[in-house]
Amino acid sequence: MRTWLRKFQTRLKAVLSGAQIGRKTWIHPKAVLELKQGRITLGEFCEVHRGAQLLAYGGEIQIGDNCSINPNSILYGHGGLRIGNDVRIAAGVTIVPANHNFEDAGRLIREQGESCQGVTIGNDVWLGARVIVLDGVNIANGSVIGAGSVVTKSTEPYGVYVGNPARKMKQREPVSSDSDRV
Repeated sequence: MRTWLRKFQTRLKAVLSGAQIGRKTWIHPKAVLELKQGRITLGEFCEVHRGAQLLAYGGEIQIGDNCSINPNSILYGHGGLRIGNDVRIAAGVTIVPANHNFEDAGRLIREQGESCQGVTIGNDVWLGARVIVLDGVNIANGSVIGAGSVVTKSTEPYGVYVGNPARKMKQREPVSSDSDRV
């Protein structure tokens, strides 16, 4: 009963703050959803684990169905963040869809504003532990990003990327047909 009540309270708190939460989506009580005049939308059957932070900051975070956001990941939305279906985000991932302007050395960086192109993540993507995704990146369907990688450029569909900056190491190929799956 206590667990059910905690789940209900967490979901109610998120909905009352203005977030849109799909059915059967679970949000850990120690996860943080901050809209700050932005929007957060979570699809159905998602999991947001302990310590994960979804921070819209006046922008928008859209997450599809069947996604998991594991502990201590930080997803910002101020430049726009769109995540497809069946995406796995491992622990400690940071996604930053905005960048500080810094070209004018005669002005403080904090006074130069930001540029925001946004980040898009396709369907069936896996971001390994402590991956960093920077502004303007499109992670294509089926991509895998290895642990600790820094993604500064868009990926190709079904590519496997590792390193800082992330580089394509190989291509994922189908091993079995859908009819072979259990």
